[in-house]
Amino acid sequence: MKLSTSVKPISYLKAHASELIRDITNNKNTLVITHNGEAKVVVQDIKSYERMQETLALLKILTRSKQQIKRGNVKSIDNAFAGLEKRIRAFKNEKI
Repeated sequence: MKLSTSVKPISYLKAHASELIRDITNNKNTLVITHNGEAKVVVQDIKSYERMQETLALLKILTRSKQQIKRGNVKSIDNAFAGLEKRIRAFKNEKI
């Protein structure tokens, strides 16, 4: 995706909002809006935004996991599953 072909001034957004929203939604384009010649805002469809947020969350989890491994904060797989099984049993035995 080349953002250089998707840069529009705010005046263009104001005049063509419906058309731009339809295009962004249908084609999954990203649009950069400028104000006084400076890039200020990125407009994208909600599904693309949600996918990006999910990707960022997964990357954060991976980074934190790598940090935990470097620090030696790890469990064997047997201990991890034993702990999960214990939590599941406790959950099943809870009275509501």
